[in-house]
Amino acid sequence: MRVRVDPLVCEANAVCVGLAPEVFDLNDDDELQILQPDVPADQQDRVRHAVRSCPKAALTLEE
Repeated sequence: MRVRVDPLVCEANAVCVGLAPEVFDLNDDDELQILQPDVPADQQDRVRHAVRSCPKAALTLEE
C-alpha cells in the first residue's frame, strides 16, 4: 500500500497526523509530509482511516 497527498488540495488540517503520526507529519511551513509513503502493514488500518477522514480528500491510496 502506498499513500500520496495532493499538495494543492491539502489544507494541513492535520487530521491524518492525529490518526497516524507514524506516517504523517506537518513540517515547519505547515505542509503535510508523508514519513512512510510505503505504508507498513501494522499502520495500514490507521492510514485507511486517515484517508477516509481527510476533510479535503487530499489523500489517496494505491493498494
